[in-house]
Amino acid sequence: MKPNTPSYLDFDIENYAWKPDIDYRKHPERYLVGKGEQGVLTCEPYKAEIGQHWRFRTEEIAKESSEKIYAQFLDYLAKGEFVGADMARKYLQMGYTRARRYANYKGGRKYDAEKNYALMERGTGDEEKAKAAAIFHSKWKEAEQNTTYAAMKADWKKARG
Repeated sequence: MKPNTPSYLDFDIENYAWKPDIDYRKHPERYLVGKGEQGVLTCEPYKAEIGQHWRFRTEEIAKESSEKIYAQFLDYLAKGEFVGADMARKYLQMGYTRARRYANYKGGRKYDAEKNYALMERGTGDEEKAKAAAIFHSKWKEAEQNTTYAAMKADWKKARG
């Protein structure tokens, strides 16, 4: 794969650590923290519980969405459910990164499939999405700075990777 091409072109699903057929609430020991947003669109039942609230079309929608997801994050922490809290944190991060993509690139498309996946022109996106991204960024950072979450994450990574 050449530089600046989408990672999904060479995606190796067989060796992907997160599997859609695992119930991570029943089998949390199979969950890996990973990097960034890895597993966010795979790990059930959290994908279904959190994903239904994930929206970033406008600043107002992003505010409502991020607040609902952050409330879920806190609820998972209160229950001692690290996997759910980490997944909620990942959805907040993904709200930021996806909204930024739409703010940076018209239609959210970073690569042009018709031109051998050449990088599209940056700065052609939607300013409203930049506002939505800022809202998600704030909630994502608030989640990451939560001391209970940070301690649970450190313990999880030490025990499981």
